[in-house]
Amino acid sequence: VQLQASGGGSVQTGDSLRLSCVFSGRAFVNYVMAWFRQAPGKEREIVANIYWSRGNPYYADSVKGRFTISRDDAKNTLFLQMRSLKPEDTAVYYCAARHRAAETTEYGVWGQGTQVTVSS
Repeated sequence: VQLQASGGGSVQTGDSLRLSCVFSGRAFVNYVMAWFRQAPGKEREIVANIYWSRGNPYYADSVKGRFTISRDDAKNTLFLQMRSLKPEDTAVYYCAARHRAAETTEYGVWGQGTQVTVSS
């Protein structure tokens, strides 16, 4: 499995960005997908995850109401729509995948990361 993330950039407070993550190598529908982020000097944290395209995603409290995770199973692509961006959203964003049948909740496949920088 390979993940290719894109869509990061430098924006101002209050702007929006949409991240994409293209999945290849296996059946996308069989994987739980997530976005993580890591800010300088901080530990990596989960931003959101999604099990099914019509399910109820999980969001970290810090992004709830501003970010929307979605997946297009026909296009093998994961998205993260980010609105009302804040400087504290500045981080490298990673997409990650784990097989639905895996016995662990750890994400075993990671994309290369895309930088999001929000200036005030």
